[in-house]
Amino acid sequence: MRNILLTALAVSAAAIPASAPAQTAVAAVPVLAGTRLDISATGEVTRVPDMAIISAGVQTLRPTATAAIEQNAAQMEQVRAALKRAGIEDRDIQTSSINLNPEYQYDQNQPPRLTGYRASNTLNVKFRDLKRTGAILDALVAQGANSISGPNLTIDKPESALDEARAKAIVNGRARADLYARALGMRVVRLLSVSESGGYAPPPPMPMVMMAQERGAGADTKIDPGTQQVQVSVSMSFELQ
Repeated sequence: MRNILLTALAVSAAAIPASAPAQTAVAAVPVLAGTRLDISATGEVTRVPDMAIISAGVQTLRPTATAAIEQNAAQMEQVRAALKRAGIEDRDIQTSSINLNPEYQYDQNQPPRLTGYRASNTLNVKFRDLKRTGAILDALVAQGANSISGPNLTIDKPESALDEARAKAIVNGRARADLYARALGMRVVRLLSVSESGGYAPPPPMPMVMMAQERGAGADTKIDPGTQQVQVSVSMSFELQ
């Protein structure tokens, strides 16, 4: 019985090809029967910025590095506390830079003389209620922020605006293809390819708006948001006949 079983297994193994080629589906590449037209098109929509980003920093100059760092850290804690009292959430406060540099005095015909150390700490702060700009800046200055730059106005969630711009870009691209086809006495028979390039990029920050010592008491700083353009560009290829 054992010999019969071994014989059956051998016969089954021999029936299987030594190398079975893999089944691979190959999509047929459509042959271009007419004229290829490559164009680019842009879709644009306008939105009012709904978020501002400012940079608030503390600089301290002291005779020793330790003293400069310690005082800087203490002032920055007061600035963070002021931001939280103003309603800014932790997720909207981000450290952007921390620096410590020696300060030298340069006299004529004399080697440089170390005079102290300058420590700096800068935060990027986001806030969405642009009407509260003045109150937030006042709180920062009152608690020791001695340099403030910005604001960089931006769109908090640009996805829906981008999708609208994409749809407009496709419509514009198809209309342009039809225009070329009519001018050539032809017609668009199919879309061959489409690709996207570009998208929403927040504008660069505005230059420094103030130093703390230049800000008068009771000043009311306001931000005019204006509008921003959200653009998407596409490249499209069509077949004309």
